[in-house]
Amino acid sequence: MTVSTELELQSFVLLRLGERRFAISAKEIAELVAPSRVFRFPHRTPKLEGVILRRGRIVPVCDVSEMLLGKRLTSRRFYLIVVRNYEAHKEWVAIPVTGECELINAEMTAAVESDAPHVAGWLSHDGDVIEVLNIDTLTPGPERALAEAAGRQRPEAQS
Repeated sequence: MTVSTELELQSFVLLRLGERRFAISAKEIAELVAPSRVFRFPHRTPKLEGVILRRGRIVPVCDVSEMLLGKRLTSRRFYLIVVRNYEAHKEWVAIPVTGECELINAEMTAAVESDAPHVAGWLSHDGDVIEVLNIDTLTPGPERALAEAAGRQRPEAQS
């Protein structure tokens, strides 16, 4: 059996952050919405920008641009609402995007051990190689938020 016969077409949403495109499995997408008011709170994790209200839900906004591009982007065109797995349950997370989103069908090549943890795989589309994002490792979860909060409190406790 060849590699091409083992691969199958899957649906992905392509999103734009600055000049780069990334992909997320369409199964993980709840919706695409226009930017709305972000409610900010004084005690939050660095990757959590605040929350938006959507369909009766409080949805955390996680700006992943700094991790993926090395710089924070201030312009927003949409929020891509994705489903994040938190151990036994699932929650919505809003990812700010700076350009249009596109639904495509493509074959994904799985990530290898040497890829970054946020890479679920790779796509080839329109002559570009595009990272498929693993939202569960890219966005902060309860365990990471607690660890980051504990790390910030230690230096203050020693003062």
